[in-house]
Amino acid sequence: MGRTKINLVLLIILKLFLVGTTTGEETYENDRQIEEQCHSEIYKSVKPLLDYFKQVRNELDQSEIKEKHISEINADLMIKYREIVAIHEKLMKEAFQLDEYKNEIIRKENDLQLCQSKVDKLESEINSQQTTINLNWFHCLHLSDKSNKLEICEDQLKMLNSSVIEKDEKISGYSATIQNIAEHQKTISLKLEERQTMLFKKDKDIEICQAEIVKLNRTSHNNNNPPSCLPFGEHPGVHEIEVSGVGSFDVLCDSQLAGPCWIVIQQRIGGKENFTRDWATYRKGFGSMDSDFFLGLEKMYRLTSLQQYELYIHLVTLSGSIFYARYDDFEISDEDHGYALSLGEFRGNIENAMRDSDKMKFTTFDRDNDASSDNCAVWFNSGWWYNNCFKCNLNGLYGKDLVWWSETANYLKEAKMLIRPKDE
Repeated sequence: MGRTKINLVLLIILKLFLVGTTTGEETYENDRQIEEQCHSEIYKSVKPLLDYFKQVRNELDQSEIKEKHISEINADLMIKYREIVAIHEKLMKEAFQLDEYKNEIIRKENDLQLCQSKVDKLESEINSQQTTINLNWFHCLHLSDKSNKLEICEDQLKMLNSSVIEKDEKISGYSATIQNIAEHQKTISLKLEERQTMLFKKDKDIEICQAEIVKLNRTSHNNNNPPSCLPFGEHPGVHEIEVSGVGSFDVLCDSQLAGPCWIVIQQRIGGKENFTRDWATYRKGFGSMDSDFFLGLEKMYRLTSLQQYELYIHLVTLSGSIFYARYDDFEISDEDHGYALSLGEFRGNIENAMRDSDKMKFTTFDRDNDASSDNCAVWFNSGWWYNNCFKCNLNGLYGKDLVWWSETANYLKEAKMLIRPKDE
């Protein structure tokens, strides 16, 4: 009996596996047959399991139908997507073509405007030419009148020609007179040349006389004023000296800064003297010896041309530091050579900034002799032996350009230039 039940259960399980391959009617028929065959309680107990398997099979069938439907929908969507992509590409091409059409329309409009401008210009020219044609037509109407006037003018021209012939005859007479005058002028020119030759000889004689006077002046110095401050070594201050070529003039003698017998040729001690002066003023000299002054280029030239001089420069900075610069030779050329500066060997306790001015001519705002493309005297409001432009400027404005450069700028509140004969 137990073996029979086991066999029946196995038979039912086999039927469950076969139910997936049968239709609904076949399943029903099988169930009926099984129920008829078994007529037992075992089938009834397994019946719910069989119903569950049928339900699962139905759901699987519906799921396959849905998956098939989804696959079909996906295929349709892919076709639609490709169609959309194709439509998008077509729209992009059409938009690009539309932009090209717009650009072409703009170009055509510009061309049309240019053509319109040309048309307007041509119309203006046509109107102008039409006006000219009307004027010419008006002139043509009056041409006959002018022809009559031309005949009158021809008659007048004949009369003028006769008058010109008479004038030519008079001119011929005048030409003969002019020729006589020219010959007389040549005679006068020869006499003038003779007079000029005589005058030149007179000038030479005058120069010889002046040279003799200079020699006499030099020999008379022992009886008159001295040519330097040497006699006043123990009595510094303002004294009168006499120099050949410029005569007698006052100088400031100094015996305190660097020994006795120095002539102060330039001084800046805080005065209000204006150093923006022209060439003539610097040549003559200016200022007051108890304040700021400049002795004068011509006096410096005359002094240094008689004998060798040395130069001493005294400097006081704004902070109170004292410096000096000394040159064993100092000479100023004549005016024809621009009062050029010549310096000898240097010694001092500050940098040799004055060397930048060596061999340079003097420059003022009305006489540009510097090496700069501009006039340094105009830029710095003072005359000086500028190069391009300067490393020291003892004639510059206080606080701004009164300076002596070393590694840095030494702005000055005092400056003095002194000279002394070197051989004595």
